Amino acid sequence: MSGEAYVFPSEEWIQKYVELLNANEAYAEAAKDWEGDFVFLIEPDGEVIKEPIGFYLDLWHGKCRSAKMAGPDDTAEFVYAGPYENWKALFAGKIHPIKGIMQRKFKLTGDYGKVMRATKAAMELVATAARVPTRFLDE
Repeated sequence: MSGEAYVFPSEEWIQKYVELLNANEAYAEAAKDWEGDFVFLIEPDGEVIKEPIGFYLDLWHGKCRSAKMAGPDDTAEFVYAGPYENWKALFAGKIHPIKGIMQRKFKLTGDYGKVMRATKAAMELVATAARVPTRFLDE
């Protein structure tokens, strides 16, 4: 690794994330039956994040087929949304991706039951995000 840190959120961060995710054998196994796409949405806090920022992932049978910064018109089967501070805490392992929904730290739009059947995959998605060398906008 070059020691480079990728700004979260950014196109460069997403591409590094996808590279690591597609190399993650634990994710591939946990998500082998998963079919569905996500928009992960960072909600504005009025300080660091002025407008909603999202990124789109097309997840299919343990691989990410495509990813990009999401525009306001991008839709997906699922939207996982929360404030910037909660995303930082999620990547730091301080918030569990599923419990965070129940604790109202994140909101999930989509089939909650489908996500609950894929908790191991969700954990691997977050564990992979934590492995991306990340520099947050307020650091």
